[in-house]
Amino acid sequence: MPIKTIYEGQTERLDILAPDGSVDESLMPDLTDDDIRLLYKNMVLMRRVDEKALKLQRQGRMGTWAPSRGQEAAQAGAALALQENDWIVPAFREAGLLMMKGVPAHDVFSYWSGDSRGSYNPDFPKILPTSVPVGSQLLHGAGIGMALHLKGEKAAALTFAGDGASSEGDFHEAMNFAGVFKAQTVFLIQNNQWAISVRFKDQTAVSNVAQKAHAYGIPGIQVDGNDVFAVYMEIDKALKRARSGEGASLVEAFTYRLGDHTTADDAKKYRSEEEVQEWEARSPITRLDRFMRSRDMWDDKQEEELIAEVDAYINEELAIRESMEPQDPLDMFRYMYKEIPPHLDEQMHELAAEVEND
Repeated sequence: MPIKTIYEGQTERLDILAPDGSVDESLMPDLTDDDIRLLYKNMVLMRRVDEKALKLQRQGRMGTWAPSRGQEAAQAGAALALQENDWIVPAFREAGLLMMKGVPAHDVFSYWSGDSRGSYNPDFPKILPTSVPVGSQLLHGAGIGMALHLKGEKAAALTFAGDGASSEGDFHEAMNFAGVFKAQTVFLIQNNQWAISVRFKDQTAVSNVAQKAHAYGIPGIQVDGNDVFAVYMEIDKALKRARSGEGASLVEAFTYRLGDHTTADDAKKYRSEEEVQEWEARSPITRLDRFMRSRDMWDDKQEEELIAEVDAYINEELAIRESMEPQDPLDMFRYMYKEIPPHLDEQMHELAAEVEND
C-alpha cells in the first residue's frame, strides 16, 4: 500500500506594531483612541509597579518578586480582551493583569510579602489565586473551561503560563483534556525564552510553542508578544471562539524577560548584556509610545501626568499594605485541613509558644 499523508499542519504568526511604532493598517484591530491610551497606561502602571516592587524587596519590605519587565504587552492586550464573566487563571508573573482587572495593588503587595490575605479577594470571585507551581494552573484553567462548556455559559477561562510550563506534563494533560472536551479555555503562553536559566531551544525540539496545539486538535498561533495590538487581536478572537462553545485555543506570545526570573535569580550568570539590550530596544511600551506620538495621541505633558498619577496610586496602595495589622502566623496551619493532622498540630503549638514568648 502507498504511504499516505494523514496530517498536514501550518502554524501562523501575527505582527502588527513594529518596534519603530509603524503598523500594518490592514491588520489593525478595531480600537478607539481611548482604548489605545488605556493599553499604554496599563503597561506603564505594570512597569512602575514592577520597579517599585523590586526596590521594596531589596529593602526587606517584601519577601520576593517575579519581575515582568518586557512582558507588559501580553498582559495589557489580554486584559482588554477579557469580559466581566470570563475567568482568569494566573501563574506567578501576572500581577499587572490582575491590577488591570481591578485587583488593588495592596493585595498584590500583600501576596508577595507572604500574607495570605493577598491571595484572594472576594470582590473578584472569578480571579483565581496566584499559582507558583509551574504549569499546575493550566489544569485549573482547563477544568473551568470544561465546566463552562458543560453548563452552556457564554464565558471563557484565560489561563497563563511561561515557556517553561510547556515542558511540564500538566501542560500536555490540560491541552489534551481541553481539546477532547471542547473546554472554553484560552491558553496564553508567554514565551519569554528562558525557563529560569534554560533556553527555550534546550527545552524542546520544536521551534515554537504554538505548533504544539496541532497535537491536541485545537487552534494555535504565535504573536509578537511585544506587540500589544497583535496580542489583543488574537486573545479577543480566541476568547470569542471559546465563549461561543467552539473550544480551546493556544496563543503563544513571543516576548522576552528583561529582568531576572525572580529576585532569587541572577540572570547575568547565564545570558549576555548584549542580548538584553537588543530586546530592550523592542520594548512594548516604547513602541506603543512611538505609535501614539506619530498620531498626535500622546505628548510629554500627558506622559508626565500619567507617571505622577501612577506613582501616587502605587504609594497610596503601599501605605494601605504597610498599615495592615500583621497576619496571625498560626493561620498557616488553620485553613488546609478540616482536622489538623497530629504532626502539624504539634508544630502549630510550638510556633504558638514561640510567638507568645517573643
